[in-house]
Amino acid sequence: MATAVVARPVARPQPRARDEEVLVWPDLIFIEFISALVFTVGLLILSTFMNAPLLDQANPDVTPNPSKAPWYLLNLQELLLHMNAAMAGIIVPTVWLILLAAFPYFDRDNEGQGAWFATENAWRITIASGIVAFVGTWVLILWDTGKVAYFLHAWFGLSGGDTLRFLENVRSMQSQLPWPEWSRSITYLPFELRILDGTGRGGPTTFQHLDLPAWLVEQAIPIVALVGLPSLLIYTLWRMGWVVSRRDALLALFTGFVVVFGVLTLVGTAFRGQGQELVLPWQLKVSEGIPGQEAH
Repeated sequence: MATAVVARPVARPQPRARDEEVLVWPDLIFIEFISALVFTVGLLILSTFMNAPLLDQANPDVTPNPSKAPWYLLNLQELLLHMNAAMAGIIVPTVWLILLAAFPYFDRDNEGQGAWFATENAWRITIASGIVAFVGTWVLILWDTGKVAYFLHAWFGLSGGDTLRFLENVRSMQSQLPWPEWSRSITYLPFELRILDGTGRGGPTTFQHLDLPAWLVEQAIPIVALVGLPSLLIYTLWRMGWVVSRRDALLALFTGFVVVFGVLTLVGTAFRGQGQELVLPWQLKVSEGIPGQEAH
């Protein structure tokens, strides 16, 4: 039996569609050039209308007041004013970085992956979370600096006198409430732990005693705010029927983080004056400080 063999052309890989690839030139370089041009023009306009004088040459014996961190760390410097230093500078950033790394493992759905606002309620979740985070952050900052009590008294004539003075800010809870003396030095180790210094003598052991009022103000209340408020927001959106998936919950959480990050940076940049007091931007003044004396 004869078999007919028909020659067929070898299948070649089809080139990808044009909308699936991005070329460096002109697609990327052109956009970067336009962005750089717009940034340069905007910086020129700002420098024309806003004065940014240079101070004297840096002097290690003179500390400016206020003494601020670089702009990208002003959010952490702002946190230092409201909670324990170790929490604000180490624990909170570390925990958030771990959470960011865990996001892809929490949301394992491949549908719509990488697309912004892909879920049904994404826009509503983003807007609502952004508004709540913006207003809530400002309210907490104003309350912790005592401005809320000042505004209530100045605008509405409301004043709780000495009875409600502990609600003026977080620190007032530590100083105004009648804490018993034993609560300021609670021993939580069943034995005496002594750390030897270079001379062979025991060093300070104050870390073995818990100052309960200070712990509540510097650690417990900030932790409740950092964990409880986002959880309450997600729970409320879930009860409203907006959050229906893990991706919706992560969208609400990340939106709140971005807004809080921006507000803290803005406050640290434009609203903190001498002595880190909360002032309006046009009231900011930079002093040369006093030689040998640091600004707080």
